[in-house]
Amino acid sequence: MFTHARLLQVLAQIEKRSKKTRQQYLTSLNRFQTGQNPNLSCSNLAHGVAVLDSTTKEQVKSGHWKNIGIVTAYNDMLSSHHPYESYPKRIKHFFKQFSISAQVAGGVPAMCDGVTQGQPSMELSLFSRDVIARATAVAYSHDLFSGMLLLGICDKIVPGLLIGALHFGHLPAIVIPAGPMPSGLSNEKKAKVRQQYAKGELDKQDLLKAEMQCYHSPGTCTFYGTANTNQMLLEFLGLHLPGASFVAPNTPLRNALTEHALKQFMARMAEPNFRLGIMLNEKAWINAIVGLLATGGSTNATLHITAMAKAAGILITWEDYQSLAETVPLLAHVYPNGQADVNQFHQLGGLPFCIKELLQAGLLFEEVETLMGPGLNTYTQHPHWQNETLSWKPVTPNSTDTSVLRPYNKPFTPTGGLTVVEGNLGRAIVKISALKSEQMTIEAPACVFHCQHTFQIAYQQQTLNKDCVFVIRFQGPQANGMPELHKLMPILTNLQDQGYKVALITDGRMSGASGRVLAAIHCVPEAIQQGGLAKVRSGDIIRLDIKQGLLNALVDENQWQKRIPTTPDSSSQETGFGRELFSLYRKHVTSADKGATSF
Repeated sequence: MFTHARLLQVLAQIEKRSKKTRQQYLTSLNRFQTGQNPNLSCSNLAHGVAVLDSTTKEQVKSGHWKNIGIVTAYNDMLSSHHPYESYPKRIKHFFKQFSISAQVAGGVPAMCDGVTQGQPSMELSLFSRDVIARATAVAYSHDLFSGMLLLGICDKIVPGLLIGALHFGHLPAIVIPAGPMPSGLSNEKKAKVRQQYAKGELDKQDLLKAEMQCYHSPGTCTFYGTANTNQMLLEFLGLHLPGASFVAPNTPLRNALTEHALKQFMARMAEPNFRLGIMLNEKAWINAIVGLLATGGSTNATLHITAMAKAAGILITWEDYQSLAETVPLLAHVYPNGQADVNQFHQLGGLPFCIKELLQAGLLFEEVETLMGPGLNTYTQHPHWQNETLSWKPVTPNSTDTSVLRPYNKPFTPTGGLTVVEGNLGRAIVKISALKSEQMTIEAPACVFHCQHTFQIAYQQQTLNKDCVFVIRFQGPQANGMPELHKLMPILTNLQDQGYKVALITDGRMSGASGRVLAAIHCVPEAIQQGGLAKVRSGDIIRLDIKQGLLNALVDENQWQKRIPTTPDSSSQETGFGRELFSLYRKHVTSADKGATSF
């Protein structure tokens, strides 16, 4: 199958850069057995199987025991993870039919950015990914397992699960989805209500009513934020079934897909190439990046793909994202890039349509391992449930709504949904998939803030009604854990709708739920490392130019070099809501372009 020259070029770059670390990783995998550790003592085994039934214990004694380790992110608070309550019991029942046991090896925390948005606890959010990775490793360290089943969906949960599982990459693994909630209040109406509330035109009860119409039942949020971007990545990586990501919870099709995933997993467990650490090779991660760019997914994925790949010894840089973005077209407009939600996107063809188009353009590596077997071409099919039978059919050849989904030869834009800018302020990621052409460049005075709350106060005092580049600094991983700053978006959108030219520059995050306002985010070096953002003063003229890839303060070079970087008093951000427990993470975390990991 034809492969685009740019993919081959990026593959060669990644393989060269990762030659030593990837080989070290693969060598480490060969040190471990692909099943239970035969070196476990009788006492070890007895402890591990004490709660299993007598039939399974006989299998253990005979040496023909297969056991699946489940790590679950179930809790009763997150709508997306609530459906997982019944999964372990169903999984155990399924495998028991085939004389295979399954055990919940462990549970991991699952934090909701929607609940913590704008709160002090949001400063634990990114670091929760590394906690989940470590918790997953603890769960599988018992070494009683023939395979790994991961139950998780949302922002830091999927990356954390995979990072942890990749340290046991000699085992086969899949991630089982639960699906999005049915569509509620439209995204357009939701955004309008938030803007009206920010202006003071609606009270808190009006806002709460609208928000509860949006988030109303079990399942993921229906916008194309990080949670649903995770599901896209898993499908592009072949760790889901084709078309399984966006099927609603507690439906016959969802239940059938879950059972079929278990069948496929059981069928492939013994195959030597169906090992997580072998499956997720350089080609697989390039496919994931292509999926991110082609669908306009969350900027958080640039952190997570880099961190996950690193766990498999593969080193990905922002240059790889940039190089692929120059070639990969934008095929989807899903909120916040458009008005459709993921349910509408899925009904129109969704991920199978995108994979079909990208394969035809040579913009995916087809020859990768997947849950369905070798080759990504199987993932161009959509699942169907009819007469109590699950089947797959080829996805529609043409999009029936080109405002949501387009073919590769008639894309929304010829380049991907992300780009990289750099200059004397540092380097940053920009999500461009929802921007208009006139928003691609801004030159305006800086308005500098050290936190989002002082920014909000300034807006309420009506001091921000002007053309301005807002600099929100000291929001990076080392400063305070790199919280999302999505609360800024209604204010920025209001100012933009009033006719002001505005943009945001920050070393913090803005997530996948943003994009209508020009924003250079994940800026490195971050301000607390005395990066360029620490030198900016209110009134400096800032030029952010997407087309030229520039991020500069237009200050005389000699004056710029002599400026002393600002250092904030961050002591108030280091305690409370458990933040003091994460001081070690803040001290050792890598920069955003290296995945912001504490490992």
